[in-house]
Amino acid sequence: MLKLLRPAVTRVLTPLGRALTRRGIGPNVVTAVGTLGTVAAALFFYPRGQLFAGTMVITFFVLADLLDGVMARMTGEGSTWGAFLDSTLDRVGDAGIFSGLVFWFIVSDQRTLAGVALFCLVAGAVVSYVKARAEALGMTCDVGLAERPERLVVGLVSVGLGGLGVPYILAAGLWLLAAASAVTVGQRLLHVRRQAVPTSPRPLR
Repeated sequence: MLKLLRPAVTRVLTPLGRALTRRGIGPNVVTAVGTLGTVAAALFFYPRGQLFAGTMVITFFVLADLLDGVMARMTGEGSTWGAFLDSTLDRVGDAGIFSGLVFWFIVSDQRTLAGVALFCLVAGAVVSYVKARAEALGMTCDVGLAERPERLVVGLVSVGLGGLGVPYILAAGLWLLAAASAVTVGQRLLHVRRQAVPTSPRPLR
């Protein structure tokens, strides 16, 4: 769904990407810095209960995930290694975000939400793994209700608003994210199964 916004985001980030490129900074460096900043912010702010501040810092670094792609397309430096690094570090960033939340929920004795956040982390990893494994086997799997951009938006918005004191929004957002991630896993499994096990016509009697 958020892929529809990619052209607009590209136009906004292109000047910044061009400026970084002139200074000899490549897209892989931006990817690594974005992930490092995301993980550091999540593990520093979230366990302390500073949910809004942490979300603002994380959002800044998450933009690097968009900027590196813009830079790769602009400079023609896209590569297999860059794509692999970006995908791998996405999982690291997600792990940092939800680990920080799990720590906070445990410390604040919100064990149910700790379990939901942990489920979101695992389900998000499975969503990405199903796609990667399907593509490695020569199939397509670009389907699903909640891909990574949607999961990040729902998660960060609900955590940020929860940090501002908006009642129930954090719990509602995490439960919604958990449900959407589970549905997406199911959608992708069914999509792959249709390709891997094609239906054959029934014999005529």
